Amino acid sequence: MSRVAAVVLAAGAATRFGAPKQRLLLPPVLQRLAASPVDEIVVVEGAYELRAGSPGANARLVRCPEWERGPGASLRCGLAALAEDVEAAVVILADGPWLAPEAVARVIDDWRADGGTVVAASYGGVRGHPLLVARAAWADVPDEGFRVVEPRLVACDDLGAPGDVDTPADLEGNDRAAT
Repeated sequence: MSRVAAVVLAAGAATRFGAPKQRLLLPPVLQRLAASPVDEIVVVEGAYELRAGSPGANARLVRCPEWERGPGASLRCGLAALAEDVEAAVVILADGPWLAPEAVARVIDDWRADGGTVVAASYGGVRGHPLLVARAAWADVPDEGFRVVEPRLVACDDLGAPGDVDTPADLEGNDRAAT
């Protein structure tokens, strides 16, 4: 069976949050990824150094010196760190602490069944994460990341969106808040 890895983008400056939110949000994201069918996990750091112990034993940290160029630069760093036998990567955002492991599985299963270069989860018909990128597209990652590429969508409405925590208020009053 084809090997699929996860690349967790955690390199941003988190200016709207006012603190390195990756340190707070990364543990629940990695816990959920550990329950998904990925074979390898790479976490891309940039603006802030993340402690090697913080991602957990099942993830590797990769430093991206060009993180300020945008999410594409961080994604290129993460993809370059993956094993040669990995055929696709699931892109995960570190600020989505409610990621459903089943959404990762559903996107991977769809790609394995129907192929394609870029496949993404959708929630209420709106493109979201996780986003799967087949190896054939790794050489052409735009600086904006794959948000400029139209993916095949896989409905994950029943699983709940992974979230997008930009400010501390995004966590307040949320019964799924990261702990």
